[in-house]
Amino acid sequence: MAELYYDLHIHSCLSPCGDDDMTPANIVGMSVIKGLDVIAVTDHNSCKNCPAVLTAAEEYGILAIPGMEINTSEEVHAVCLFEELKAAMEFDDYVYQHLIPFPNKEEIFGRQLIYNKEDEICGTIPNLLINATDISFEGLWELVREFGGIMFPAHVDKTANSLIANLGFIPPDSKFTTAEVKDLSELHRLKKENSYLEQCRIISNSDAHYLEHIQEPKLTLEVREKTVRGVLEALRDGKILI
Repeated sequence: MAELYYDLHIHSCLSPCGDDDMTPANIVGMSVIKGLDVIAVTDHNSCKNCPAVLTAAEEYGILAIPGMEINTSEEVHAVCLFEELKAAMEFDDYVYQHLIPFPNKEEIFGRQLIYNKEDEICGTIPNLLINATDISFEGLWELVREFGGIMFPAHVDKTANSLIANLGFIPPDSKFTTAEVKDLSELHRLKKENSYLEQCRIISNSDAHYLEHIQEPKLTLEVREKTVRGVLEALRDGKILI
């Protein structure tokens, strides 16, 4: 067994709300400086900076997981993580086809920058990535599993774009086994009001949009092995650990 310092919800400059300094190499470098063991870059409705992130992570010697923060048809945010980069990029294609098309206006929403493995800008995304998709939260767990990944609802304690805020409750037939809580001081109240969370592993990530907001090495994740598969298995098993 190993305990890993983690941050599994980080936005790069591909997200229009992400700072331009959040390049793949900068994110990985800052994570190493802070002493993290495993990270995931999870841009809004896109995995297109994951190849560059994984390349930088290999060079720096830190574990990185390809991922995405999807915006469902209910405008619920959920983090999707994948064991294989190829599967993540296939999921990326699928989600973009289901993204409500609306052109990004950079002067309003911000740039959506794709970086190559040399940490250079190599493209942009034309449609606004923070829009909702037509993918329902109800079937999201099974959908992500088809691509070899896992899903957990993001920042369930927030008052916007969270499962509890947008639906008003956690559907009792949900299948997710991990939930993300931004403010852990709210955990007792959340569990009292939402008994489903009692069976979940609770994690807390930075949701960083700026380099300085990447998580400090305070919270650990216990895994059987320090691999992407080991992390995903830990998130899938449902054991409560923060």
